[in-house]
Amino acid sequence: MNQKVIKSFFDDHQSRFSLETIRSYRLSLKQFFSFCVKNYNEVKATDIRAWLASMEEKSLKKSTLHIKLSGLKSFYQYCMEENLLKKNPMLTIKTPKKDDVLPYYLSKRQFAQLQELTRNNYQFRPIVETLYSTGVRVSELLEIQLEDIKWDTRQIWIRKGKGTKERFVLFSHDCAERLKMYLEKRETESIFLFANRRGGKLHREYIQKNFRKFSESLGFKVAPHILRHTFAAHLAEKNMPQSYIQDLLGHVDINSTRIYTRLMEHARKKQYDLYH
Repeated sequence: MNQKVIKSFFDDHQSRFSLETIRSYRLSLKQFFSFCVKNYNEVKATDIRAWLASMEEKSLKKSTLHIKLSGLKSFYQYCMEENLLKKNPMLTIKTPKKDDVLPYYLSKRQFAQLQELTRNNYQFRPIVETLYSTGVRVSELLEIQLEDIKWDTRQIWIRKGKGTKERFVLFSHDCAERLKMYLEKRETESIFLFANRRGGKLHREYIQKNFRKFSESLGFKVAPHILRHTFAAHLAEKNMPQSYIQDLLGHVDINSTRIYTRLMEHARKKQYDLYH
């Protein structure tokens, strides 16, 4: 019974949710209904609070709890809209306030160390360079096709951005050189910029696994989303206007913008402190 309604929920929201949202909401619903073995229409607010308490006991971050509850909230909103329920069990659930933490980003020296570590890795050096040069999300990176790249103006069309918002991102001369070298060496025929041996797009977990290895070697955390924060912080240090950075990052949510505003203030202060 639950599976049928969950399937309808995702089918009806396919065009509205990004791939990332679908992935995290699927996981939230799977985890909730594994914890609370009931039909969706028998769930009470006390069941949701018990699930929340069990996650808090595991010391999960508030931002993680927020995502988990968002999936459930969206699902129950859908059930109400479709007249599948008389009462929404999420109504009285208070979502924990997110910790307002500054995104972690790499210093120029740390980024140089990552470049040095991947210097002879013909596939990952261009991946590192592209993530840092464009500020794209890893999900967007994996969707880039060769026809999306304008080499003459050094632009990439991000066709499947979060929330299906399209945009153009820029890439540097160094990044262009790295990508050309990579494409010359690559033996696989593929429409994708970064492809697996069969010509399909690379798997997200393959990228994350390699970044975990880089973190171990370097002794500090590196991940694709950290390079996105690094991209924003380094541009802020160069005094690029905030609105330009937001456009390049493809931000829709005002809360993301607020975090990046504080990140930029922090980056500028750090830069100022170097000279005084």
